[in-house]
Amino acid sequence: MPSGALDRARPVRTHSEHLMSKLPLVATVLILAAGADLALAQDIDAAAKRGAAAYRLCAACHSLQPGVHLSGPSLATMWGRRAATLSDFARYTDALKKSEIVWDESTLSAWIGDPQVMVPGTTMTFRGIENGKNRDDLVAFLRLALAQNGAANVVRESLIPAGMAQGQIPEDLTSVGPNQRITEIRHCGDGYHVTTADGGKFPFWETNVRLKIDTSPRGPRSGEPVLHRSGMVGDRVSIIFSSLAELRQSIAEKC
Repeated sequence: MPSGALDRARPVRTHSEHLMSKLPLVATVLILAAGADLALAQDIDAAAKRGAAAYRLCAACHSLQPGVHLSGPSLATMWGRRAATLSDFARYTDALKKSEIVWDESTLSAWIGDPQVMVPGTTMTFRGIENGKNRDDLVAFLRLALAQNGAANVVRESLIPAGMAQGQIPEDLTSVGPNQRITEIRHCGDGYHVTTADGGKFPFWETNVRLKIDTSPRGPRSGEPVLHRSGMVGDRVSIIFSSLAELRQSIAEKC
């Protein structure tokens, strides 16, 4: 067959038909990419769920609620922030202030692994997590929890309960009953003698008494120290004041 006839016999494809012929390949690439992204998201989701179980180690000392500082500072919006920069938390060590650490996957993993090694001189009492996989899982959870609105998000996704996100906040002492409101405290010999608003009078061995201050909004009202019993038989007590000045002024040496 002459070459001209052969050319005439070949179907001439339009531009649209040419594009259509490429679509299966493009679609395949897109599907594979989407599948890879989905698999990665599922892996991250699974890691975050595992990490949520380990977060209880953090919840013993920290809250995810903004401005709620316990044994340690609030973790709210910590992701991507420089360490030791919360203006309303005054208990950072000099070592952490000088570290210039910015919290991300690598720095959090190192910190969780061993705080003392990462920042010698820190007072964080946490022995660390040696297992790298467990650290990765916890960091995957923290990436979600320490972001903006992180506490609400991880609770909404049922990763942790609301109480764990809140942390171990002390009880509200602003409205305790008369059996806990202290009207007089005096020290005599080796004991504290406490009188409460309901007329109760209690002598406590001085070694079993802890004098505390709670300046938070949940602390005692000014002029109304609170008696809090503990111990198996209630013989160990905390006396909680609203300020250091109140503590100094409230206890008389009197027998």
